[in-house]
Amino acid sequence: MNLTIFYGKEIFVKIAEHSSGLCAGDIVAIVLGVLIPIIIFLTFYITRKLIEKQLKDNPPISEAQIRAMFMSMGRKPSEAQIRNTMNSMKNAKNNSFKKRK
Repeated sequence: MNLTIFYGKEIFVKIAEHSSGLCAGDIVAIVLGVLIPIIIFLTFYITRKLIEKQLKDNPPISEAQIRAMFMSMGRKPSEAQIRNTMNSMKNAKNNSFKKRK
């Protein structure tokens, strides 16, 4: 840092900034520029995994809904038919999750 003082009617102080270091604003910009994309990616990834786990644990269709579907078609379903339908839906869903990965 160069400090030049001129005496006269007024006092002038000139500081010539020839520093090669980073100021606080530059450091903050770099940190935010790196952290924000990482935070966005992690938020997206964690949310996706949580939703997939929730859908796997809690299927969007239940045995009662399958029973109602059979009844609406005019059929009296047996428990074996309901279990078979549920298992086929779970297998189809598991296969679709495996294809994405």
